[in-house]
Amino acid sequence: MKRDPALLLDVSRLISRLGGGPATGIDRVEAEWLAHLQGRPHLLLCRVPRGQLLLPPPAGAAILRWLDGGTEDLPAPGLFDRLRGRRTLPARAGAALRRMALRCGGRMGRGLGPAAQAYLDGAVYLNVGHANLRADLLANLRPLPRAVMIHDTIPLDHPEFTRAGQSDKFRARFSAALGQAEVILTVSEATRTDVLHWRERLGLPDRAKVVATPIGTRLAAPDPAHLPADLDLSRPFFVTLGTIEPRKNHALLLDVWQMLERTPDPPQLFIIGRRGWENREVFARLDRLSPNGPVRELSGLDDAAVAELIRRSHGLLMPSRAEGFGLPLTEAAGRGVPVLATPLPAAREMLGDYAIWLSPDAPADWAKEIARLAAAAPFRLQPLQISGWERHFSLLYQGLFEALRASAVTVM
Repeated sequence: MKRDPALLLDVSRLISRLGGGPATGIDRVEAEWLAHLQGRPHLLLCRVPRGQLLLPPPAGAAILRWLDGGTEDLPAPGLFDRLRGRRTLPARAGAALRRMALRCGGRMGRGLGPAAQAYLDGAVYLNVGHANLRADLLANLRPLPRAVMIHDTIPLDHPEFTRAGQSDKFRARFSAALGQAEVILTVSEATRTDVLHWRERLGLPDRAKVVATPIGTRLAAPDPAHLPADLDLSRPFFVTLGTIEPRKNHALLLDVWQMLERTPDPPQLFIIGRRGWENREVFARLDRLSPNGPVRELSGLDDAAVAELIRRSHGLLMPSRAEGFGLPLTEAAGRGVPVLATPLPAAREMLGDYAIWLSPDAPADWAKEIARLAAAAPFRLQPLQISGWERHFSLLYQGLFEALRASAVTVM
């Protein structure tokens, strides 16, 4: 009977995001994998200033505690960080991890592949966080097989939706992963199609097997006690969830509510998420919102508060122009909450006929459907059966076995 391979999980993204606000979808995937590996044979890899750390399993338990807010015992940053003004949680976590490290491999991780193999025979390097993807590091992790997850190719598909320079950076990471890894994993079949398209378009090697391993959804327990005290939930409201960035198309929703405000007693819109980048016009419109108006911007809510708002809402609105997966979609559909969304390939893959599909360029259509739903008590559908994380883990392990067997790499 085959056993799951031991993993060398890269946790560089989680450490860099400590104290950075609510977790993004990619953050959640890396955190789920870290939690899954507790009690299983594994090691961790983490990029810190001036080095790459090979970490033992107890480091993972510490990182999960820090992610949960238990950061009181973190040490002060090291001298190098203090001299450069780095006193953040990631700097303090880096200092703690240096003390736990089995080995430090320098910026390019020289010698870490053989070292990891010596500590954990048969290990596979797994990167699910879009961070720390460098060709030199991936090369230095040999002889370990390397598996990299690509969540989306949006910086290549839509460079206009990313920060200045991010498209080129992503292209370098993407090329490193496709050029070095034995296995490329994707969060949906739609993203797999995009990866194959860009592999061909960029003329990258086709050595890696590309495997779709759709991610899971964890439905957080709702808790009204975590909500802001000044929210009025007695009136109909809708929610939109995600970083306020151009591809999320918050501008359409603001246009919709301008239309709805001309009607008697318009519904409310709660915009949940932190502000992102390259979105000055939308930020300016948000700054001009009346504090007593129907549109509220909410940032910093925890999972329990977000779950409570989704659970009680008249619907989730997601007019995105690009998505690799879209966790809010499954979080709402798993509760039977109506979803109004753009018919993107990944969204259609996840929800099928569950959602009301609307064009991202048709605010009048959105206004009509929102007004219809708001005119009655919150409507609930049969909750969609959504995939949990165990299925994702199983699909990924299966994909590793098949891909590595095909490439004649032994994982036992």
